[in-house]
Amino acid sequence: MKTVSSINVEEVKKFEQLANEWWNTEGKFKPLHMLNPCRLEFITDHLSMHFKKDLTIDRKPLKGLKILDIGCGGGLLCEPMARLGAEVLGIDVVEKNIKVASLHAKKMKLDIDYRHISAEDLLRKKPKFDVILNMEVIEHVESPAFFIDICSNLLKTRGLIFCSTINKNFKSYLFAILGAEYIMQWLPKGTHDWNKFIKPSELSKLFFDSGLKVKDTKGFVFNPLAWSWELSKRDFTVNYSICATKE
Repeated sequence: MKTVSSINVEEVKKFEQLANEWWNTEGKFKPLHMLNPCRLEFITDHLSMHFKKDLTIDRKPLKGLKILDIGCGGGLLCEPMARLGAEVLGIDVVEKNIKVASLHAKKMKLDIDYRHISAEDLLRKKPKFDVILNMEVIEHVESPAFFIDICSNLLKTRGLIFCSTINKNFKSYLFAILGAEYIMQWLPKGTHDWNKFIKPSELSKLFFDSGLKVKDTKGFVFNPLAWSWELSKRDFTVNYSICATKE
């Protein structure tokens, strides 16, 4: 009988080949470095409101929060969360990513717990987190429904979960694959599989089925004039992020 797993072996191989690029702002992960301020704005806005944290006054406003970053890569989100005072655990099934993330955190003098482990293996240890991040991850897992269910079981009651990914439509194929991988060459060819993209309504249903209530959905929209990403309340046609809670 086949064992259920969130891990897609072919996706792991892709990211093993890119691991050393994580902190090169002009390298293969340049699009993520460009997107990161937008992702952080979405996350911190909700953390501030939900947990009543004042990010403008407190030096370590997220102190006391336990944050899990699933598919943490090189630590692009773990590091700013740690700087804000959170207790951060970053996990990834690509061992090279964990090595890169750990070395960079040490260089930055940040105390971040990085582990080479899958979400389902972590769940066996029965930890619970106030916040779970899985950003640009779900389109690379083997079973999205299984993955979200694992996330729900790792989340504390009244905790927050964030998930960003790519919509599934003709525009997303043009922009995320043809545009980003073939025309602009922002990403290596084959980074994304359009068949694994997921619509906001489908992702919201996965959350609902796993006992999670969607609080907000925002689009990440690229502004070519400013050459930067912006949050959108209406445009979810390509990149988007969902924030949900466990009640």
